[in-house]
Amino acid sequence: MREAPAITIINRLLEAGAKVRAHDPEAMDEARKVFGEKIVYLKDNYEVVRDADALVVITEWNEFRRPNFDKMKLLMKSPVIFDGRNIYEPKEMKEHGFIYYGIGRM
Repeated sequence: MREAPAITIINRLLEAGAKVRAHDPEAMDEARKVFGEKIVYLKDNYEVVRDADALVVITEWNEFRRPNFDKMKLLMKSPVIFDGRNIYEPKEMKEHGFIYYGIGRM
């Protein structure tokens, strides 16, 4: 996590006034060392998207690869996904009704 792009992304979101909620099955303790109480840490990946304006995917653990997109869309305030790992297919995201941005994709 020391040099992870997630640190830069989260810091920029915080600087812009975003409220960040995070879940990572492996890096939560390290994230607490870096961010302290600046962000909210959740144990469930679906709880992270509850009432969210957007989801930013910056990890690629298997549990994030095949989520229940219908459940996610119902939980989110806005169905917007920024996929920094390109783990989702743009066509599939559109079919599920998401506004999808695959970072680095054309």
